[in-house]
Order: sequence, then C-alpha cells, then structure tokens
Amino acid sequence: MKKKLIAGNWKMNGGLAFNEALVRAVSAGLAPTHCDVAVCAPSPYLAQLQGLLAGSGIDLGAQDISQFESGAYTGEVSAAMLKEFGVRYAIVGHSERRQYHGESDAVVAAKTARALASGITPIVCVGETLAEREAGKTEETVKRQLAAVIHVNGHCISEIVVAYEPVWAIGTGKTATPEQAQQVHAVLRAQLHAATDRSALMRILYGGSMNAANAAQLLGQPDIDGGLIGGAALKAPDFLAIVAAAA
Repeated sequence: MKKKLIAGNWKMNGGLAFNEALVRAVSAGLAPTHCDVAVCAPSPYLAQLQGLLAGSGIDLGAQDISQFESGAYTGEVSAAMLKEFGVRYAIVGHSERRQYHGESDAVVAAKTARALASGITPIVCVGETLAEREAGKTEETVKRQLAAVIHVNGHCISEIVVAYEPVWAIGTGKTATPEQAQQVHAVLRAQLHAATDRSALMRILYGGSMNAANAAQLLGQPDIDGGLIGGAALKAPDFLAIVAAAA
C-alpha cells in the first residue's frame, strides 16, 4: 500500500532562526505516521535543514533543479549539488517557475530527467490558469504538461511524483472543491496508466491552497495521494494537522 506524501513548499520564505524554530516544532509534534513528510526549502538553507532534519523522519526537498549537469550557468543549482546535501525530492515546473521564469514544458521535462538520473524524486507540477479553466481547457492543459514529461522520461516515469496545482488556487485562498480536484487527478491517473503499468503505485498530490481545514476532505478522494503545501507549511500546527489528516 502506497503512503501519502505531505511536502511543504516554503517558497521564498525563511531565515536561520525561523527555520530552526519551525523544524523543531514540526519534529516535536510529529507522531509516528503512516505517511511520508518532506520540507522543500530555499537553496541557501539546505545545509542547515540537512542537519536539523537528521533523524527526524522528515525528508529534505529542493524547490528547483537545473536542467544542466554542470558548467557556465550562473545561479543554477545542479542535481549533484543537491544530492550532496541529502536532498530526496525536488519540485519541478511549479507554476511560479513557469510564469515568472518562462519555463516551458520542454524545460520541465529536461529538469525531471536530470533529477531522475541523480536519484532525486521530482515532484512534477501541472495545472491550469483561471482563464484556461473558464475556457474549458483544464484537461487539455494538464495532459499537455504531463505528456511532455512522459515523452522524455517514459522509461522511468513511474519514479516521479505528480502535483496538480490549479494556478487560480495558489496563494489566493481559493481551493478546488474535492470533486473538482478528484476529477483532474483521475484524468492524470488515466494518463499515467497509459504510460506505465505501475501507475496505481504513483502518487498524485494536490497543491492548491490545501490547509488544516480542508485537508481531510481533499485527502479522502480516491486519487489524491497527498499534498504540496504552501502557506500552511510555514505554521507548525497547520502543517501537523495536514500530516495527521493524511495519516
């Protein structure tokens, strides 16, 4: 039986003192659980988090990964560098990267490949904007985004984690209803099923403003296997409540 995964995405937040207080509070409140837990922190704090998370049962994640192995790519962080800090997961293709940094489906697919080649599990994000949803293009959009990743990584696609993050529900306080989220998760599951016979074992997370109040209902859907948590991951009680709901 696959475990659910709750991954906190701190985005561009944190500080040395804040990080230590948050991690210690989460670690102290984390009961033995039947779900996996991860924290995806900004790159400058990975060394600090590697130490803080040691022995906690919480995995370390990065928020991005370079599509390049090494070389003259100022500001980029390679998979090999992340591995040296014990990084287990890397978020790939988050909507904010697509929107603000112009990341294409092809770039996301290349980053996924680089993560997999280095033994890092990519959390591949897909999702539609409000305009795309209102135009009835939700399914078309998410299937196109995932298809690019499958095309490049088909031989090992079962090793990825997928995160459905409706762009209109990120940081807005809006959340897809459990039924809306499940509908898209089912579409993604079917697409993965066509690509690998291990699709039933793959995890598809929901990443659109999951919080302590709505987590249980969302996580109760048959194809929602966890959450990629934004703002609630910065508050220990809220994050712990989501983990408890998943467990």
